[in-house]
Amino acid sequence: MEARIDKWLWAARIFKTRSLAADACKNGRVTFNGSTIKPSRMIKEGDTIHVKKSPITYSFKVLKAIEQRVGAKLIPEIYENVTDPKQYELLEMSRISGFVDRARGTGRPTKKERRALDAFVEPVIFGIDDDFDELD
Repeated sequence: MEARIDKWLWAARIFKTRSLAADACKNGRVTFNGSTIKPSRMIKEGDTIHVKKSPITYSFKVLKAIEQRVGAKLIPEIYENVTDPKQYELLEMSRISGFVDRARGTGRPTKKERRALDAFVEPVIFGIDDDFDELD
């Protein structure tokens, strides 16, 4: 039995939606035999697929080629995770290093930063208004 790679990635719960699986294939994050594949590529039982989800690359051996999504309890019948243990060490190292994706001062402020800004700005504005009332 064969299945499309994008449908299989979605059905095996590797990606949350089929469109995310298709985008991963189009952007070269899914490889088969060392080469990138299109979302329409047919896979069969016994194939090994490599999926790059930053910061590591997962490897899955296809045990059953399906195109219909199954329950989470049935996942061990669908694929076998054959990811290299060194990849999981990379994942642990990135977790230890902490959140480094957003540099300070770029993009929108976080909720904590916004509250600090509000606390800094609001008292000054009210203080100015009070000072003007006293002058009159």
